[in-house]
Amino acid sequence: MLVTRIWYPIEGLHRYDFIFLAAIVFQVFLLLARLETLRESVVIIVFHLVATVMELFKTSDAIASWVYPEDYIFGIGNVPLFTGFMYSAVGSYLARVWRIFEFEYSHYPSRVATIVLVALIYVNFFSHHFIWDLRWVLVGVTVLLFYRTQIFFRVVRRHRSMPLLLGWFLVALFIWFAENIATYANIWIYPNQSTGWQMVSVAKLSSWYLLMLLSFVLVSLVSSVRIRGEGKAVSAAVA
Repeated sequence: MLVTRIWYPIEGLHRYDFIFLAAIVFQVFLLLARLETLRESVVIIVFHLVATVMELFKTSDAIASWVYPEDYIFGIGNVPLFTGFMYSAVGSYLARVWRIFEFEYSHYPSRVATIVLVALIYVNFFSHHFIWDLRWVLVGVTVLLFYRTQIFFRVVRRHRSMPLLLGWFLVALFIWFAENIATYANIWIYPNQSTGWQMVSVAKLSSWYLLMLLSFVLVSLVSSVRIRGEGKAVSAAVA
């Protein structure tokens, strides 16, 4: 995205459409190279669709939370189709590191509780335009559910750990860094950037934190949530 912002020599093909086609090629490569499994790709596609629906709402003329300022052919309404791949890239990353680093957890909440939480998070992305914004209430509920949860990840031969809430914050922070690069590259812009680029508000971190949590729980539906026990990990399917 950044390179094509600086140099894009292809005439007759909009830059957004090129990014869309490139994203498809990358996705096919991940599957053919077995860097991503078919099972993982299913939840990534679901997240892709969920995110596209949100994009259609957020970029509608009535809401206009952000805009895609360049022309495109491959798109729906005000949304170029490459946008879904930006969200699904988060799911792809989570699914891959979950497997590679052999994630295990302690004090992980029940699956039902996590699904209800992320369903409310998703609804709030829409409803806060019409009623109260409950994001900080949802962040508080997230802390109550996960404050004891540790994530264990294998580096070479040894498992290390950190609080899961901290891990999510670090991922959200780097997504916010990427968002600043993307808006600088004119991939999308917020209303306050219409007259010239400026840094994305730090307040956006809360949105990325909750959206990343949504992605995490979706990935957990196809990945084994392994609870770290005494000397071994056991399935959390009945948690």
